[in-house]
Amino acid sequence: MGPATLDQLVGDLVAIARREATAAPVVVFGHSFGGVVALAAAAREPSLFSLVILFESPLPWILARQSGRPEPTNDPDREAELFFRRVMSDAAWERLSENERESRRLDGPALLADLAVMRGPAPFDLAAMSTPVVLIHGDAHLGEHYRELSAKLASCRPKVRTIEMAHTGHGAHLSRPGPLGEIITRLIEEQCASA
Repeated sequence: MGPATLDQLVGDLVAIARREATAAPVVVFGHSFGGVVALAAAAREPSLFSLVILFESPLPWILARQSGRPEPTNDPDREAELFFRRVMSDAAWERLSENERESRRLDGPALLADLAVMRGPAPFDLAAMSTPVVLIHGDAHLGEHYRELSAKLASCRPKVRTIEMAHTGHGAHLSRPGPLGEIITRLIEEQCASA
């Protein structure tokens, strides 16, 4: 069995939201590619979602990020290792045992599938979405990209809110979970108060 497709991931999220919506408003948080899944789910079934919160989700259909990296190869093991080294560091990769490295390499097929989605057509029409969306981003090395993306989002969908977290990089859920959690909690409370 191969990696889950975006359609399968969206279907799973919609099924969970459908179940949870009977008990309470559904707020979904997506980090990086998880935000693409969350947006696609809210586009598919907008009545199920009260709020979509994203953290540094790539939206290349709105603004492509210039990375300077070569196009991915068809070698899932290599791409998984390169991704880990980029996100965590070369030193972190070197500290892994061979079993841990092999476990990370097993993520390669799913990573390649996700990257293929990012190079394809937009999986949703953000301008047509009715669900409120908040894009959170840090101010580290991707900060300028997300500031520019925020401006483009505001022009195509003025109701998308953006929040910039100071002293924060892409791994905020690992490096700054407290402040990120506070922002998410505040957004949920605001959404519940306005509903």
